[in-house]
Amino acid sequence: MQEMKQIYYNDAGTSFYWRKEDEVLTDKVQLIFRETGFYFSRHELKLFQCCIQESYIINNCCDDCALKNKCHKFLLKTPCSQIDLAVSMEELNSVKDLVEGTLFKINLDDYLYGEGMN
Repeated sequence: MQEMKQIYYNDAGTSFYWRKEDEVLTDKVQLIFRETGFYFSRHELKLFQCCIQESYIINNCCDDCALKNKCHKFLLKTPCSQIDLAVSMEELNSVKDLVEGTLFKINLDDYLYGEGMN
């Protein structure tokens, strides 16, 4: 028996639901990015997506840089007010893909196995 049901993964991390007694617990998503794990509700995951977008707006100064987004790290806020992550633009791209891919897969499954079933 698997203890988790994978939702999405990329080179930077993975997301999954935990299983308990053969039941998939879909109320929260375990998101692993680098060596850090977050256990987010869907609402918190959407808030994290907003934090990532805000970081893009604030730190979008690497376009003309010769180091190509790898030179410095900045703080990425999370829905947990006590936790910020130090990331480069390259890492920000990876976590953005991880969060957006997770939300896309969750929404797709909700549609396919929910309102989309006639």
